Amino acid sequence: MEKKSSTLALVFKGMAMGMAEVVPGVSGGTIAFITGIYERLIDTIKHVLGPEVWRSLRQDGLAAAWQRANGTFLLFLLVGMAAGIVVGVFGITHLLEHYPILLWAFFFGLIVASAVYIGQQVERWRPGEVAGLVVGTIVAYIITIASPAEGNTQLWMVFLSGMIAISALILPGISGSFILLLMGMYTIIIPTIKTALKTLAPESLIVLGVFGLGCLVGLATFSRLLSWTFKHYHNLTLAVLTGFMLGSLNKIWPWRKAVLGLTEEGELVELAPGVEVDKIIQEVNLMPMQYAEEVGPAYLGGAVVCMLAGLGIVFLLDRLDQKGF
Repeated sequence: MEKKSSTLALVFKGMAMGMAEVVPGVSGGTIAFITGIYERLIDTIKHVLGPEVWRSLRQDGLAAAWQRANGTFLLFLLVGMAAGIVVGVFGITHLLEHYPILLWAFFFGLIVASAVYIGQQVERWRPGEVAGLVVGTIVAYIITIASPAEGNTQLWMVFLSGMIAISALILPGISGSFILLLMGMYTIIIPTIKTALKTLAPESLIVLGVFGLGCLVGLATFSRLLSWTFKHYHNLTLAVLTGFMLGSLNKIWPWRKAVLGLTEEGELVELAPGVEVDKIIQEVNLMPMQYAEEVGPAYLGGAVVCMLAGLGIVFLLDRLDQKGF
C-alpha cells in the first residue's frame, strides 16, 4: 500500500480517479484504494492542510516544505486527475448515455473485487471488525436509498454541505455529488458556481467562497481523522471502508429504472412518459428479465463480460502494485 510509484504510474492513477469522479455514484476514493495510494493520499492531504508544511516552510525553506507536503506525489496525481476529468467528461459521459448497462456492470465488478481486495487486507477478523463491516454496509446502503432533502441557501448550510461533500469524496464507495443531491444542495451549489464563473456576481462569489472554505475545513478535518484511525485502528478502518463499498453496490446495479427526477427549475418530479428532467435523482433496481420487460434490452451477456473485466482489472492492478508500478 505504501510503495513509491513512478511518475507515469501516478499520472495514470490520477486519471483513473478523475474519470471515476465523473460517474455519479462512484468515488475517486475507491480508485485510490484499488491502486494502492489511499493511505498515502490521506496523509498527504493531512500534511498540506495542516501546520506541518507551513512550519517547515518558515523554518527550513521551500525545499523542505515541498518534501514535507509530498509535493511531487501530489502534483503528478493532480495532473492525472485533471486529465482524467477531461477524458471522463467526453468519454465516460458518452458511454453513460449510449451504453449505461455495460458501464455500470463494469463498475459493479470493479467495486465487488475492490471490496474483496480491501477485506483481504484486514489481518484478523474479530467481532469488532465484523461489526464495523456491517455498520459500514448499512450506512452506505441507507445513503443510496435516502430521499433528497430540501436545500437551504443560508451560508451556514452552504459551509456544512461543502464539509460533508468533500469528506464523502475521499471515502471509498460514496460520491460527493450524490451527497449534495441528498442534502438538496446540488441545485443550489452547481448553478451558483456557474453564475460566479460567468458573471462574477458578488452574491454568487460569496456562496462559492463559503462552500470552498467548507471544503477546505472538511478535507483538513476528515483527512486527519482518517489518518488517525488508520494509525490506531487499522483493521477496523479497513473493515468499515469495505462495508462502505459493499453498501454502495446498490447505487451502481446495472439494471435500474428511474422513478424521480429533477427539472431545470429544481423541482422534484416523478418520472412518467413524456416527463423531461435535467437529472435523475432516484431509481429502483430491477432483475435483468424484469428490466427487459419494463425498460428495454438488458444486454445480459455483455454485462457479464464487463463485470468480469472490472473484476480482472482490480487483480491486475494488485499485481502491478506488488511489482512497484
